[in-house]
Order: sequence, then structure tokens, then C-alpha cells
Amino acid sequence: MGGMSGPHVIRGSVVLPEAELQWRFSRSSGPGGQHVNTSDSQVELRFDLARTEALPEVWKARALERLASRLVGGVLTVRASEHRSQWRNRETAAVKLAALLAEATAPPPKARRATRVPRGINERRLREKKQRARTKQGRSGKDWT
Repeated sequence: MGGMSGPHVIRGSVVLPEAELQWRFSRSSGPGGQHVNTSDSQVELRFDLARTEALPEVWKARALERLASRLVGGVLTVRASEHRSQWRNRETAAVKLAALLAEATAPPPKARRATRVPRGINERRLREKKQRARTKQGRSGKDWT
């Protein structure tokens, strides 16, 4: 079994530090037949977000605020048990964690500046609306006797 497939990039040059990741393995439910009863294929990956030095302070504060509901004592936990092999579950868990941190540390979107609808566009809309109303009114059979 080879090592992990390279560093998992959060964003830019910031990567998940392998030294700060805590792995735990347990028996997974789901497919696997007799093999599943003997192998610890479920992966639980823990990352101490509150104490990490790998993230810039601004990102760390942003992540702690956004992931507050998922943290237990400042620690973020991700589980993976989709695959039968522990190695693939390790990969999945690391990718999930990196994606979660990337989303949580992203800068807030720019505030929307309110703009006015140009008068010409509004007038054209009302003109077309009146024209449509006249067209529909012309279809009604009021005059038919």
C-alpha cells in the first residue's frame, strides 16, 4: 500500500499538514461481505482547527466562526466509509476535509450594490405590457352577437 496521494491543498499554497491530522479506523457498515467483519475500513479524520498553525489567522478565525456547529472543542471531524478499502476512505476523508476548509476559509462575497432600473427599460416594459393587453382584449368575443 503506497502513501497518500500528495498534499491536499486547501487554497493557494496552503495545504493540510500531515502532522496535525489524527486518523482513527473502525469497522465500517455497508457492503463488503465477510471481509467487512475483519477490516477497519471506516476512517475518521480529526483536525484541531483551534490550535493549528498551518492556516493564516484570518482564515482560521473565519473557519472557526463558519464551522462552529461542526466543531467539538475546536476539533473538526470528518468520516468516510463509502469504499471497501481503508486507503480509498483515507483519500476521501482528506479530500472532504480540504474541501470543507477551503469553503470555510473563502473570503465573503462582495456586497451587492443596489442599482436603479433605467427609465427607458421600465417604459419599454410598460409599453409592451399594454400592447399585450390590447392583443388579448382583441381576442375576447365581447362584440359577437
